[in-house]
Amino acid sequence: MAAVATMAAAARELVLRAGASDMEEEEGPLGSGTGLQEPLQLGELDITSDEFILDEVDVHIQANLEDELVKEALKTGVDLRHYSKQVELELQQLREKSERFYIQESENIASLHNQITACDAVLERMEQMLGAFQSDLSSISSEIRTLQEQSGAMNIRLRNRQAVRGKLGELVDGLVVPSALVTAILEAPVTEPRFLEQLQELDAKAAAVREQEARGTAACADVRGVLDRLRVKAVTKIREFILQKIYSFRKPMTNYQIPQTALLKYRFFYQFLLGNERATAKEIRDEYVETLSKIYLSYYRSYLGRLMKVQYEEVAEKDDLMGVEDTAKKGFFSKPSLRSRNTIFTLGTRGSVISPTELEAPILVPHTAQRGEQRYPYEALFRSQHYALLDNSCREYLFICEFFAVSGPAAHDLFHAVMGRTLSMTLKHLESYLADCYDAIAVFLCIHIVLRFRNIAAKRDVPALDRYWEQVLAFLWPRFELILEMNVQSVRSTDPQRLGGLDTRPHYITRRYAEFSSALVSINQTIPNERTMQLLGQLQVEVENFVLRVAAEFSSRKEQLVFLINNYDMMLGVLMERAADDSKEVESFQQLLNARTQEFIEELLSPPFGGLVAFVKEAEALIERGQAERLRGEEARVTQLIRGFGSS
Repeated sequence: MAAVATMAAAARELVLRAGASDMEEEEGPLGSGTGLQEPLQLGELDITSDEFILDEVDVHIQANLEDELVKEALKTGVDLRHYSKQVELELQQLREKSERFYIQESENIASLHNQITACDAVLERMEQMLGAFQSDLSSISSEIRTLQEQSGAMNIRLRNRQAVRGKLGELVDGLVVPSALVTAILEAPVTEPRFLEQLQELDAKAAAVREQEARGTAACADVRGVLDRLRVKAVTKIREFILQKIYSFRKPMTNYQIPQTALLKYRFFYQFLLGNERATAKEIRDEYVETLSKIYLSYYRSYLGRLMKVQYEEVAEKDDLMGVEDTAKKGFFSKPSLRSRNTIFTLGTRGSVISPTELEAPILVPHTAQRGEQRYPYEALFRSQHYALLDNSCREYLFICEFFAVSGPAAHDLFHAVMGRTLSMTLKHLESYLADCYDAIAVFLCIHIVLRFRNIAAKRDVPALDRYWEQVLAFLWPRFELILEMNVQSVRSTDPQRLGGLDTRPHYITRRYAEFSSALVSINQTIPNERTMQLLGQLQVEVENFVLRVAAEFSSRKEQLVFLINNYDMMLGVLMERAADDSKEVESFQQLLNARTQEFIEELLSPPFGGLVAFVKEAEALIERGQAERLRGEEARVTQLIRGFGSS
């Protein structure tokens, strides 16, 4: 039964495929128009194919048996022959129907065929157009790349030409001499602003031509002659102008600071000469140095000579020392007239010369002081002289640096070329004066004036005077130390027996020391100096020894102590007025005064209470040593001392 069903299904499939093949044969002339019949494609049922394999028949049979239609036919028991005929009949009907359909639609099919053919032609033309378009696009892309390359090359050429144009423009601008420049240099006065502007332009062009000549630029030869003639004209006008200003310094009563200020406005003139005509620049500098050097020397020589005429007429001499007897020079500590006499050992108001207000006060005018019959101590004259020197030197140094465009060692050399003769003259005068000066306070004040002026010069950034300050201090310090040593020696060699009548009042030598020491200590406190303190320490030791030698001239111990206490108290009081409370001198004399005061008290109490005082000292000593139990054996002595104290 299974085999029958399989055969029926296979037969049905063969019939269906045969019908389809007949339909395709009929469609051939109407469809493709070829008129050729294609061979029947049986596929897997083609037993003539080399690929047919009998082993696979069972597989196909089994698969057909599983078909729903085959299963239904087998179940209902359909007759395969009848069914096959029925199928063939249906196929015949279907073929006839298809033929009629194809005949009816033959025109449409032919039209469709023509349209398809036309579409193929259109598509073919489109394909050709697209191919041509693609070819055009390829050529356009290559043209774009070519254009980009050309654009890049053109940009490079443009940048190169712009760079060349810039360089060439700078070169041409640097070489071309405009008419405005020529007119200003030839006709305009040197004081007009346009002359200065065009002079700067001329200097820039001259520098540019020199630079291009060094590079071998041939165009420089075309303008070299014009620039040289303009340069010569400018140098001539500038030389005449500056020399005229320098010559104006020589006029009597001329304030040379005014032409200096005017020259600073035209400091570029000298820079132009320095860069274009060094011989003329050197001539102007030498003329300035020579002129100002003579002016400063003449001014300071005259000022110094007139200034010394208003000094106190009476000054300290070599015999005006601390240990010299008062009988030789009367009036040391009498109140002198400050209009005619300077103090020697007392400071008074002399210390104000180093105060900030007095230190930079206006300088003294000698003829005004002479009309008013005013006199001044040496330190006041020294301050006025050196303040004028400081002020003018600072101004001169800054002018030299700015106008002559120098700095460092070159500025120092040029400054000393101008001020060197004046500074040397001042040093010689100072050395000559100090040779006969015995006023230690004046010399010490001068030292502190120099120290302060040196600080002022440093604040003004003027180092040119540093060497001069050192030279001045090299004169002042040794003289000050010599005068102090002379005073120390005078006190050391003083013989109390030659001082005449003695009393217990403070001695005039100790008063001299107190005034002198307090003066130096108060001055030294502002800018301490160890060497000064050492010399004052030596003087203090000699004064203490002197006081002890004088006290030894009294016969009684009581008078000796009274003399010592009076002198120590006087010296301590004077020192405390000016020196600090914690200074060495104050502490030393405070200790000496306390010790002598205690001794004097004991001396007074010794006659009536000598035994009691002695017992108290012994008891204190025993208690300090931890031997207080030994006082128990002194009851009888204590009783006797108490009775004696009560009876007195």
